[in-house]
Amino acid sequence: MAGIDPSVIGTEMPELTVDVERGRLRSFAGAIGETDPVYSDLDAAKAAGHDDLPVPPTFLFGLGFGRGAADFAWLTDLGVDLRHVLHGEQSFTYHSVAHAGDTLTLAPKITDVFSKRGGALQFLVRETAVRDAGGDPVADLRETIVVRDPGAGR
Repeated sequence: MAGIDPSVIGTEMPELTVDVERGRLRSFAGAIGETDPVYSDLDAAKAAGHDDLPVPPTFLFGLGFGRGAADFAWLTDLGVDLRHVLHGEQSFTYHSVAHAGDTLTLAPKITDVFSKRGGALQFLVRETAVRDAGGDPVADLRETIVVRDPGAGR
């Protein structure tokens, strides 16, 4: 595999609009072992001052998944062999709390491309702005994808 062309930096991907559903929030809270009833019980959430179930902290990462092969099309469009991909890092900057019933828009953009070890490891950085239906910021996600080039260094 040739190196990932740095000219892709700045590439904006199609926005994705997602409705946050209570059932999905409850399932996620259970899957991560969240025991605070605020994330699964509507009465507990309201007693804590929320309008509905709040979105657990790392839930936003998974909002862009669930569409099958389309979830990774941005990588395959770059010529990346998915067999050599690792999720290297993830960070979140929160601006507000999202709740069940909210409609969120995710706007991903490639913000960096670099390599290490003579090109054996290539890195793609993608940042995703998450906004509510009014356009107000909810969170900014930053993920680093590592692509191993098995042919490099031979």
